[in-house]
Order: sequence, then C-alpha cells, then structure tokens
Amino acid sequence: MVHTCVVAGCRNRSTPGTALSFYRFPRDPERKQRWIAAVNRKGWVPNEGSRLCSNHFISGKQVKNPRSPDYVPSVFSSDALSQNIKEANAFEPCDKQEAQVEAANALLFLQGQGHLIKGHQCEGEPKSTSSCLNSDDERKDEVMEKIVLGCQNESKQEEATRICFTKSVVYEAKVNALRKENMKLKESIEKMSLNEASFKNDPEKVQFYTGLPNYFVFETVMWLLVPHMKGDKNAKLSVFQQLLLTLMRLRLDLRNQDLAYRFGVKVPTVTRTVHRIIDIMFTTLVPTAIFWPSRVELRKNLPEVVKCAHPDCAVIIDCFTVSLEKAVSIDTHYHGSGATGFSSELKYVIGVAPQGAVMFVSRGAPGNISDKTLVESCGLLHKLLPGDVVLAEHDFGIKDLVGAHRADILIPRSELHETEQSNLDTIDEPSLAASQRVNVHKHVERIIQMVKRRYSMLAGPVENAFTVIDRSTSVNTFDKMVQVACALNNLCISAVPHE
Repeated sequence: MVHTCVVAGCRNRSTPGTALSFYRFPRDPERKQRWIAAVNRKGWVPNEGSRLCSNHFISGKQVKNPRSPDYVPSVFSSDALSQNIKEANAFEPCDKQEAQVEAANALLFLQGQGHLIKGHQCEGEPKSTSSCLNSDDERKDEVMEKIVLGCQNESKQEEATRICFTKSVVYEAKVNALRKENMKLKESIEKMSLNEASFKNDPEKVQFYTGLPNYFVFETVMWLLVPHMKGDKNAKLSVFQQLLLTLMRLRLDLRNQDLAYRFGVKVPTVTRTVHRIIDIMFTTLVPTAIFWPSRVELRKNLPEVVKCAHPDCAVIIDCFTVSLEKAVSIDTHYHGSGATGFSSELKYVIGVAPQGAVMFVSRGAPGNISDKTLVESCGLLHKLLPGDVVLAEHDFGIKDLVGAHRADILIPRSELHETEQSNLDTIDEPSLAASQRVNVHKHVERIIQMVKRRYSMLAGPVENAFTVIDRSTSVNTFDKMVQVACALNNLCISAVPHE
C-alpha cells in the first residue's frame, strides 16, 4: 500500500525505491496526542492509515526513548518541506533475523553481560566503532522503552482488573441491598393492600375492617352472596372487593370518596356497589340471621344471670336514634302517631335475645315519635306469647299493651329499692337476688350497644341519599343497612357469657 505523509505541504509518498520511512501514529495516548499537536492540523484526527515520513525527525527517524528529541516529530520548516527527497540513507534496514539479534544483544547489555553477539552488522554498514556504539545505544533505548511500556501496560491492566473487581463487589452489594429493600416494600404493600391474601391470615385486619371475627366468617358471607352477584358482568371490582368495600362503609363509616381512592375506582362505582350489595344482603342474609326463635330455643341457652332472675325472659328491648345530615321529610307508615314526617333523625326499636342475638329491628321512624307509638306500631308485640317477660332499660308506657298479650315488662333498675342500692354500694357480698338484678341491668346495656359499637355508621349522621325509599321494597337504604348490620352482628361470637 502506498502511504502519503499527513503533514500539510509535504508530498512525500512511500513509492518503490524511496529511502524514506513512514511511521504510524503511536498507540500510547499521551505520545499520540503530542504527535497530533506537532502536525498542527486543526480539527484533524489520524486513522489507521495515517503515516508521518522520516523527514520530520532530526535524525531522520523516530526514537521511542522519551528522552530523545525525536520522540516527537519537530522538523516542519518550509525549507525542509520544499527540498527534494533526501538521499538514501547509507544503511539499508536489516532483515528480521538480524533485528532479533540486535534486540537480544541490547537486552543482554542491559542485564550487565556487556558482550555483543556477532553477525549483527547490516550489509553495507560502515564498520566503524562509533557507528556500532551509536546503533547499540539506540537499540538499548528502544528495548528500554519497550520494557517500560510493557510494565506500564501490565500495571494498567492490573489496576483495571482491581478496579473492575472492586466495582463488581460494590455493585453486587448494592443489588443485594436493593433486593432486600424490594422484599420489604413488597411485604409492606401486601400488608397495606386490600386483597384476599392480606386478609386470610390476619384476623385482626378482618375484624378492624369488617367487624367480623375472622376470615372464615367473612368467606361464609361472601359465598352466601355469590349466587346473587353473578348478574353484573361489568363489575370493576371482584366479589371479595365488593363485599369488603360495603362492610368498610358500615364498619368505619368511610365516605364514598375515601373508598374510591382506596379501591382505585370512581365515586359512582362505590355508590352503586354499596347499594347493590346492601340490597343483596337485605334479601338473603337478613331473613336467615334475624328471626324470633321459639320459646324452647330461647330458654335452652339462657345466660346464668338471666336464668336465675328472669327465666321467662323472651326479649330485651330498647330504642335508639340516628341523626341525619339534614332534616328531611320521612315517608313514614306510623299512622295516627301524631308525629310529622319531617325530622332530623331516625328512631328505631330493637329486640335482642338474652343470649345476645338481635331478634327484631323496626323500620326507621321520625325522631319525634313517642317510644310507645313506635313499639306499638312496629309489630314487635305481636311476637309475644303468654307468660313471656320483656326486659327494658326504662318504661316505654307499654305495660298495658304487653299485658294485653298476657305477657309482662320489667325494668331491672327499678326493681332495686333505694335501701338495696345503698347496701350494694357498702356491702362486699350483696344478696344473690340484688346482685342478679344489677347484672341484668349491665347485661341490657351491653347488648343494646353491641351493634352500635361494631358498625359505627349506625351512630350517624346519615347521608340524606340513604333515606330515599326503594320502590321495589318500600324500605329506604339506611333501614336496610341497620338490619344488615344487626344480621352481621348475629354472625359474630356473642360478647355475653352463657355461664
């Protein structure tokens, strides 16, 4: 291949018969950069084919000894560039075998052996002593440079290997740390997520969000509702999520916007889901879980405190009210009550068995309706049998109404006379009868408040949207919610001891 010198203005070419030498640019980055600077061509970068002729070196050739002036080309005068091709050097290049002999001689000289290997003179070379010495010095410099560069390259390789190994160890440690952090984040997200896996082995989580004692009860309710939930093919939430969302609405009284954020859906989806699941539970779960048991079943498992004092107790009744966000006109069926349909609260009467299960829940009535009218018109008295005893916290004014069914109503607190009450406060071991009556009173309070504590939505205030009457059932949504909450309460383990 014919090479042309890359220096601007130099037309020297490696044609056959020329005595000039053409050198590649060094591979050492620092020396290469010095050569490029010496060539002084703005923006120019050499490639693999770029060559520099020997005219640009003082001695007529490059020297690899960094101490030599020909370590970097320095002859770039206009006179030198304009001259004709210089006369051929007096010495022709040695062949490969002679070059190897000279390199070995220089190496031995560096090692201190100090003698020369014969037969190293080039053909046609003058046999003067000075020429041999100069040639030996140059070769020694070249060998030294090769050894130094070789050591430097080896050192650089070792340093590069050490750096790579260090980086590999550091990267591996970082990857392991990220993996551990990722696992912790996954576990944290799993605990915070509202999916089946996070609820199955966490009874406390089930109880907090749903009010139910464990996942088994939750799953039982879910499978009871599944046959009635298959019609909605466009549901964005799974069956589990729909039931969980609805129970969270009852249990924690969370607003629809809050639930929409938690489940990643829109507010209308939450509204439709709550109404739909409440309707399904009202028609399937309530009739199954809220019922008036027979007298035999009632008396079979009476708590000991009730059995001793009132063995004929059939039901414990009370009224509770729930406030509304705004006063609304309530479509009431309590005719002849003298109460207006416009009210800021709803009133309910609830009947609870001595064992703790809810037996009866009335529909909501205006808050200004009297307790007597509410009990009389709700249908509870028609379930009484002759000889039954009704326990209540206060006098509802229904003694005559209860007597008409040949039953009786008792108020445990009123049974204690003032002297008996003072004795209970001062005597460590009160009489058995008085003690039983006081325990019955506490029993009444605990049962009545049980449902309210478990499902805080019953504490109000109630959104007005839930007071709209459903034409298909003639019952408003909140009335359904009250009965559903009572039905769910019956599925839980009773807080009332049987012994």
